[in-house]
Amino acid sequence: MKLLSIIIIVLVLSMVWSVDSRAKLHTETVEYKHGNTLLKGYLAYDDAIVGKRPGVLVVHEWWGLTDYIKGRTEQLARLGYIAFAIDMYGEGMIAKSPDEAGMLASMYRLDRQLMRSRANAGLEVLRKQGLTDSKRIAAIGYCFGGGTVLELARSGADIAGVVSFHGSLDNPHPEDAHNVKAKILVLHGADDPYVTIEQVTAFWKEMMKTDADWQIHVYSGAVHSFTNPASGNDKTKGVAYDEKADRRSWEDMKLFFSEIFR
Repeated sequence: MKLLSIIIIVLVLSMVWSVDSRAKLHTETVEYKHGNTLLKGYLAYDDAIVGKRPGVLVVHEWWGLTDYIKGRTEQLARLGYIAFAIDMYGEGMIAKSPDEAGMLASMYRLDRQLMRSRANAGLEVLRKQGLTDSKRIAAIGYCFGGGTVLELARSGADIAGVVSFHGSLDNPHPEDAHNVKAKILVLHGADDPYVTIEQVTAFWKEMMKTDADWQIHVYSGAVHSFTNPASGNDKTKGVAYDEKADRRSWEDMKLFFSEIFR
């Protein structure tokens, strides 16, 4: 009976600690503007941590600022960062179909200056947060967002590093790579049919002509969008979730952060 009582007490305390841990995570929608466009980002941090902490900018896939990206933002907050997921499309718009997503993403892929300035607008929001250590900021992005954070680096943004998860690597202005100040980590699926070996090679050559500190990690068997469970598991479509690549890439990001935020 005594042992049973102890077990019950431990279980109750575990439940209390779990609820308390969730309660410490602060999230909110943050409205800001880029020109005349109203944007709605998503901020997350652990309010149990005292004082400033490194900031991580998060850039969404071509779908927009979905619950998946908000979940990643919360994961970063639980690691002790203040994380801000930006809104590239405006008004928190989320595409309803691949065609619409492609159309929205193309507006920025065809205008890299617009892509860079929209991303920099979100960066300034994160930088101005009272809890952000402005000298320790990084940016991560998924697919469309991966390409966006690389463009942020090419814009000369004064941040510690960028991480691209299965992001596009093409660059119509390779000469801009000389502006890069941030360290770069590219996390790429070896079998990604949308980011071809030709793109990887071109990016490699682009970086070789600079003094940038860069890395590419390639995961065997992984195709496009390998971090998102909503991508399904049919790799023949070229888009599929890969649990191993997802886990390894997140750990690689954490190691990269431990280096650049040291």
